[in-house]
Amino acid sequence: MSANERLIVIDWGTSNFRAFLVDRQSGACLETRRSEAGLKALATAEFPHYCQAQVGDWREGGRVPVYLAGMVGSKRGWSEAPQLDLPVTDADLAAHVVAAPGLENTWIVPGVKQVDDTHCDVMRGEEVQAFGALALADTLDADCCLPGTHSKWARLRDGRLTAFTTLMTGELYHAVRFHTLPGEPARDEAPFDEAAFRQGVARAQSEDGVLHALFEARSRHLYQGLAAGQVGSFLSGVLIGEEVRAMRTTRPDLERLLLIGAEALRTPYTLALNMAGLEVTPLDSDAATLAGLAMIAARHHA
Repeated sequence: MSANERLIVIDWGTSNFRAFLVDRQSGACLETRRSEAGLKALATAEFPHYCQAQVGDWREGGRVPVYLAGMVGSKRGWSEAPQLDLPVTDADLAAHVVAAPGLENTWIVPGVKQVDDTHCDVMRGEEVQAFGALALADTLDADCCLPGTHSKWARLRDGRLTAFTTLMTGELYHAVRFHTLPGEPARDEAPFDEAAFRQGVARAQSEDGVLHALFEARSRHLYQGLAAGQVGSFLSGVLIGEEVRAMRTTRPDLERLLLIGAEALRTPYTLALNMAGLEVTPLDSDAATLAGLAMIAARHHA
């Protein structure tokens, strides 16, 4: 396979590095490399050297292009790429890619922002997955849920990203589990418990609000039989339940979603979304990243 038939795509975030060698024609992933060398692990000057060390043998002397998305394009990353104002298309992203300094034929994809009097929000990486999800679902219109440390709910119409909202669900879960009294029984790893999760989702809907629901992880552990191994699932249910409740309130017309994430996150989110009456189409986050970056790369070289 010649160099012009291949593409390297990299999702490089705060905590993780994920690289994929892709067949341009079929979109198939030929090889994958992953590490925990995210932004927090590297100084700015180290990015080109680390990237070359990870994928240099794929590059055929620099002839195979590299496209990067995620926090790698932030001020804290390799080199800052712009955050474009909504609405944007995949063609807009391709038109504003930034050459990554220190490594030839390597490009950083911009992020997006939504800034007005009522909403201020930023995103890097998930916009690529959202456009990839459109391609995988063979549609131009979709609402997407992209769960994670900072979950994103994105709306796309006629092939354009028109709105999005960030919710700190994953980060708050980690903080509550490891740094609060209610989370104390959940310090150790435990398997996902569907019953406890559903109970947490239900309690997030109560009139007492999410702050009381989180504390119930302790009181229910003390007096209503919530086992230590169930506390983490209960807390997850409360926070994911609150995320879904807020988005259902904000978007009352919502009926169906593309759910883009790893399987471990898709399982609880599907439960919570189905409990809220939403129809869910699950999509793998890696597949969405590959599809989105392949589209942007094709437009960049068109």
